Parts: sequence; structure tokens; C-alpha cells
Amino acid sequence: MAISTEAQAWTTDVLGEPYEQRTIPLGHDDQGEVVATLIRRRAEQPTGRAVLHVHGFVDYFFQTHLADRLVGEGFDFYAIDLRKYGRSLRPHQTPYFCRSLTEYFADLDAALQIIRGEDSHETVLVHAHSTGGLIAPLWAHRHRTEPLVDGIALNSPFFDMNQPRMLRNAIDYFAAPLGTFRPYQVMPAPSSNFYGRSLHRDHSGEWDYDLAWKPMSGVQIHAGWLRAIRNGHRRIEAGLAIEVPVFVACSTATFRSSRWDDSVLRTDAVLDVEHIASRAHRLGRQVTLVRIENGVHDLALSAPPVRERYLEELLRWVETYL
Repeated sequence: MAISTEAQAWTTDVLGEPYEQRTIPLGHDDQGEVVATLIRRRAEQPTGRAVLHVHGFVDYFFQTHLADRLVGEGFDFYAIDLRKYGRSLRPHQTPYFCRSLTEYFADLDAALQIIRGEDSHETVLVHAHSTGGLIAPLWAHRHRTEPLVDGIALNSPFFDMNQPRMLRNAIDYFAAPLGTFRPYQVMPAPSSNFYGRSLHRDHSGEWDYDLAWKPMSGVQIHAGWLRAIRNGHRRIEAGLAIEVPVFVACSTATFRSSRWDDSVLRTDAVLDVEHIASRAHRLGRQVTLVRIENGVHDLALSAPPVRERYLEELLRWVETYL
């Protein structure tokens, strides 16, 4: 897609130098103006390789240690805050809302136009987490005849709801009509702050991030979003035909307790990791699956030796396939 030339200056990002950000106008929807935000950190020496990081649900880019490592390996690092998330959220918008995951394809198309077109990168890897890890393969499948990237790396991708099958079927039964005719209807949803507590430094974690952009818990789920997610899940289940190499990583265990215990620091407290592992092969012909012992939902936010293993596995795959 062609993006507007207005409001396209790079400015210092909220993370400070050497991070820059650039607002990407994406037109309007039923709530008004829509934008995405591209964040950039260049390697010290010019490079033809780039990584584009795509965040998950109720998330935004703050993982500077991830950028540090990839820049150190000779990549220019980019991250995108998708429409209605983080830096891109506007007061008139419902946070994190979409009617279809295909809405985000324009965000990614625009980012790639800048990364490949304006910044002239020859090799591009997409690194996507959780809901980003659902959006990115659907987008790559859409562009399968003329791939815009050279590889897709998925960090705990959101391939299914972490609920019993009977409840998932009930969600489908109610979400489809509600999501179509009453998309902003708030849906009942289980709420836990265990994962947030395991991450944020004010609780049991080591990370400092903006709780306005990544709240601890209590986020509203809307019927339109839920319908969009379930449509994406069914598309994954049916199988994709991504033509570029795909890397999929997830933890070896899912957190199952209804009470806090320290195992939340060593397991995926958001998704069922067996859903991820069982669906990975449906993405394309060349898929690598890696299980990370003691990994949390965002493997890059796991304990230091665990996240180091994740990054080593990712970089080994990159050198092999890219």
C-alpha cells in the first residue's frame, strides 16, 4: 500500500536515543483517525539486514535487551506498535480493538515499505510474539506469492484459546453473531494478573514498562475482537502455505494453577503450549519448532539463562536459514 507522506519525520522515541519513532497514518475507521508507530534502532555499521518486531495483545515495544542483542548481531532493529496499541493508541479509540486481523496487514505493509523501500534492507526477518504471532503468519500467507520478508520467527504465537474445547465451542457460538452485529459488546472473560506480576519489577519480575500501555489485568474483551481472533485460529487450523522459513518457539509447560505460585516464573501463564506445538507444522513447508524449558509466555522476558537460550536458538536458526 502507499502511505501518506505527512507526519513522517523520525523523532526521538520515548525510550530515548538511539531509538527513533515515526508515525504512520493509516486513514480512518469507524472511530476516527488510525495510525501505527514504527520504532527504529540502527546498527553501528550500515547493514542490509533488518528485524521487525511485532508485539502481542495488551502490549507494546519496550524490550530493549532484545534490540541490543539483534543489533549486536548486525541487524537494524525495528518494532511496530500496531494501531490502537501503545504509542499508536489515541483517546478516541477502543484499546486493542479490531474487527478482523486483516486490518493489521496495512500496518505491516507500511512498515515493510519503509524498511525495504526507504531504508533499503535486502534481508528482513519478522519476529512476532503471541497475538502478533497470529497476525504475522496470516499476513505472510497473504503475501506468499511475492514474500515481503525472508523469514518469520514466532515467540509463543497465539494459535488457540487456552480454554477447554467445550468452552471454545461456546465462545464460537456466541462470538460470531455478536462480533458481527455488536462488535463493541464487552464479553465476560477470566482475569488474572499472575503473568503481569511475574514480569513487572514492582512485583516478582525484573521489567519496567508503562502500565498504561501494558496493564496488569482487567482488560475488556470485545465481541468483534474475539470473533476476529477465532477466525484467525480457524485459518491456522486449516493450514497456511508460507513460502519462507518459519521458526516457532514456546515453553515446555503451561501454568495451570488458580493460585499464585513460583512456577508462574517458569511456565507459560497465558497460552496452552501444546496448542502451539501441535499447530506449528500447519504454517508452511519449512518450519522449525523449539521448546524452551522454564520459558515464560514472552520467551524474551524469561529468566536470564532461559532468554539467552531462546536468543541463541533464534540466532542459530537465522544463520542457517537466512
